[in-house]
Amino acid sequence: MPVEDHDLFEDQLASALRQAGDTFEPDRHALVVGGEERGRRIRRGRAAVVGGATGVALVGLGAAMLLPTGHGADGQQRSVAAGPSTHAVSAAPRTTVSGGQLVRTLQKLLPEGRFSQEAGNGTDGRLPPFARLVYDDGKGKAGIAVGLTRVQPGGQEAVQSTQCPDKVFIAYDACTSTTLSDGSRLMVLQGYEYPDRRIDTKLWNAELVTPSGQHISVQEWNSPAEKDAPITRDEPPLSPSQLRTLVTAPEWRAAADTIPVSTGKPSAEPSTTQGVPHGSVSKTLVSLLPKGLEAVSKSRADAEFGYVVLDDGKGASLVQVNVQPDMSDVEGQLFGDGATTLPDGTKVATRQGPGEKGGQGVVMWTVDTIRPGGFRVVISAFNSGAQYTSATRTAPVLTMKQLEAIATSAKWRTLG
Repeated sequence: MPVEDHDLFEDQLASALRQAGDTFEPDRHALVVGGEERGRRIRRGRAAVVGGATGVALVGLGAAMLLPTGHGADGQQRSVAAGPSTHAVSAAPRTTVSGGQLVRTLQKLLPEGRFSQEAGNGTDGRLPPFARLVYDDGKGKAGIAVGLTRVQPGGQEAVQSTQCPDKVFIAYDACTSTTLSDGSRLMVLQGYEYPDRRIDTKLWNAELVTPSGQHISVQEWNSPAEKDAPITRDEPPLSPSQLRTLVTAPEWRAAADTIPVSTGKPSAEPSTTQGVPHGSVSKTLVSLLPKGLEAVSKSRADAEFGYVVLDDGKGASLVQVNVQPDMSDVEGQLFGDGATTLPDGTKVATRQGPGEKGGQGVVMWTVDTIRPGGFRVVISAFNSGAQYTSATRTAPVLTMKQLEAIATSAKWRTLG
């Protein structure tokens, strides 16, 4: 995973545990800082976490298997911790594929080489199926992993999984997102384990979602393991075209077909217009900026998250907002003794501290607000155009007073 904090790991672990029929209590403290990072909705009951990886790590025997995650409709990575797209699992007998079979399939589909540290989970397991191993083609050992899931065809997770991430939040060298002749969507991303590049471990992945909802995810590194292992080669062993060939192999689709499916209705997809009427946080954010400030870039329209990058001639500054309706159930945890209450009943909590994604000298200023009835607006500003890059200025372009004025504006309830 590209971020050491592995906040997305928490989100995805929640999803994996729900798929296994277990329960997971999200970190409510993480909700406090949920307004910052990568352009991702933070929903009640989810761990409001940040980061930019491609899945949940199931660690073992040195390497880690990453299970698929999604990218936002605006190219930003999103949490999918609300659980899988299907719920109750059918009790009817089904043909299944074992973890060993998945590992052998992976070995068969890879170019000739040596294999070690194999591990897998079958399609009848408590966690989603995967196969992973360390591969050596004679040019250095590399971790390779494949994960299988099923998603709601045409749903938000299906769409997000194959969209290239926003470079404001995720550093990468190249990314393509295409539609195949059968209607499947394919993304191939050449990125890094760490967005700030403090260790130059490369992570390349391919995500395929078919029209019937099969989701195949392939990841590879230029190291035997995603973390805490030496870089053994300049690049991962499979080229982008080879990744495409591997992820589209029909064997994976056949295996994905044996994953148990829901006997009931799938979970509802989040509305793209829920939260802010008419649906664009970024548009509202731009309209509330102090006079004289212009956005040099901004996120696409989204109902719960938006960002702008501002530059007043003294350096770039990222500003981002999360809008979350119906947050009364966590108000007590998020707004404690340090919060102030405005005459209209709005509670305001403020924080100033270092950035969390590795950018040298980056600071993060946050104003968190909640109206009576639970309508929450969180705004954060940084002294850099991206959290993983070094500071471009001594302080964010907006003051704490300006951030509070934006967060408490009545426009959030009436404008899009």
